[in-house]
Formats: sequence, C-alpha cells, structure tokens
Amino acid sequence: MIEDPTGQEAVTRSYLRIPGLPDRDLEVPYIEIRGREAGPRLTVLAGVHGCEYVGMAALREFVAEVNPAKLSGVITAVPVVNLPAYTSRTPFVVPADGKNLNRCFPGDTKGTYSDVLAHHVFERFIRGADYLIDLHSGDVPETIEPLVVYDESPVSEAARQMAVAYGIQHVIKQPAAGRVTAGTTSSSAADVGVPAITAEAGGNGILDRQAIATHVRGLRNVAATLGMLPYEVEQAPRQIEHDHGWNWIHTPVGGWWEPLVELGKRAEKGDVLGRVSDLFGDVIHEVKAPEAGILMLITTSPAVAADGLLTILTREVAE
Repeated sequence: MIEDPTGQEAVTRSYLRIPGLPDRDLEVPYIEIRGREAGPRLTVLAGVHGCEYVGMAALREFVAEVNPAKLSGVITAVPVVNLPAYTSRTPFVVPADGKNLNRCFPGDTKGTYSDVLAHHVFERFIRGADYLIDLHSGDVPETIEPLVVYDESPVSEAARQMAVAYGIQHVIKQPAAGRVTAGTTSSSAADVGVPAITAEAGGNGILDRQAIATHVRGLRNVAATLGMLPYEVEQAPRQIEHDHGWNWIHTPVGGWWEPLVELGKRAEKGDVLGRVSDLFGDVIHEVKAPEAGILMLITTSPAVAADGLLTILTREVAE
C-alpha cells in the first residue's frame, strides 16, 4: 500500500472474494486509488473476456502512472475480471458453464458460475460507482476496429460525453429497444443510473502496442474530462457517431469462413462480405450486407460453427 501525508492509504491492493462457487472460492484482484481531493468514483474493468489482453495491459499501464496526489476522486481498477477464462486461456466464455460473462450482468446468486460471478462484480464494482469504463478488444479469433459503445438510457448523455472523450473514431449508441448485446457491464450499469462505456481496440489475443496506447489515451482523456486527473485531452481527428446501433451478422451454417472485406471499410447494402464453404471447398453460404455500414469486427478464423459471428456492421438506418 501507499499512504499519503495525512496517513490515509492512497493506493490499496485487495481481492474480491467470491465464496460458494462449484470448484473453489474465487479471489478477483483489484486496485483502489484514492485522490487527495474529493471527486467522482470511477470503476475501470478489464478481462471480462479472459483472452482480450490489450485492455488488461492498458489498465495495468494506466494504474501504474496515476499519481494519487494529483487525483480528485477514487479509481477502482479490476485488471482481470474473468480469472477462470484468463488462467485457462478460454476465449469468449467462462469455462465452468460455457456462458459469455458479458451477457450475464447484473448477475444472479441462484444461477450458474457466470451468473454468480457477474452478481458479485456488479454489486462490488458497478453499483454505486459514478462512472464505468469496460476495456475490451477482439478475442482470439477476431479483430475489431477501435470503437466505443454506450447504451441509450436516462444517463446516456453523460455516457455519450465519456464515449466522445475517449478519442476513438467510431462512437456507437445502442438503442434501448431491442439491444443486440444485453446483459453487458455497460448496459446493466446504465439500467441502474451509472453512465458507462465499453471501449474496444485490437484483437487476435495479440499485445499490439498501438491498440494498448489507444486504450491508455482513452482512459487519460476520460479521467481529464471528468476532472479527476490533469491530462491534456487528445481527440480523434475525425469522429463518427452511429446513433442506430450495429448489425451482428452470423452464419446459418458451419464451415470454412473467408471474409472478402477489410476492417473499417464501408459496405453498401447487398455487397458480398464473405463466403462460407464446406470442407471440400464448395460454397454453401454467401454473406451479404443487409444494409449499408462500416465493418467494425471481422472473425479472422476460418473455422466457424452454425450461428457463429462473422462480422459486425454499423447500422446507418433506424429500424
């Protein structure tokens, strides 16, 4: 621990202990940094998906550089939320029950492993915070264009200001009606009045320096915008706000996926985005853009199962 001159602990390292899980009790490490001046409570999560290392690395770097003497408020940082997936190198899901943890919030003490983990993380780190940032990247078989997502809600304007401040080119608002991604950290936070964003950069399980730097810059920007730290805000040269959410495009059949588009490029309605073939090489499904949009994510692994995610397009027209 580090103490300030008043004798208070300025930086503490601790564990959220989650008892009663099927195999053993889980201890999730976290760091709390208390500033000398009063200010907001900001929670920053990483590793909700256990193989998305870019966000974890960025949070480690950001926490290491924060000077409590210059901080107004409190930063709570959880570098790896999904410890079981991290230690087993399991992409997307929690190994114990095969659930995507970022579809399980706010959690349920009577549910399976992921539901219980989500409940404790939500109650300890999200409920009661003034702001939330959740750091992600493309998982092992995918890559993603840097973007920030926030949910339409009564606190969406505050969330939008955070998203814009993050300094990434693409800012996506997820409409409240028909959420494509429900049960996420940021959507559950919005439901209880906590302005929240999910930030994405990088992918393929690679510690890409540019993607890490994107997240570190975004954290500095938001901390400065909230009046918590004296950083200079670095904005993106061109920012696009997508107000109608996004299209998640899945394959109806399993097989060999071959994308024919580039990340970050615009597709028009009807454009061929890629093809799925069988293992003999015969095309069994052609993937076309349901409407115009920019390619935000591409699955880079050829191996896809039925209903597997292939790509994500920004939605440019309201439903």
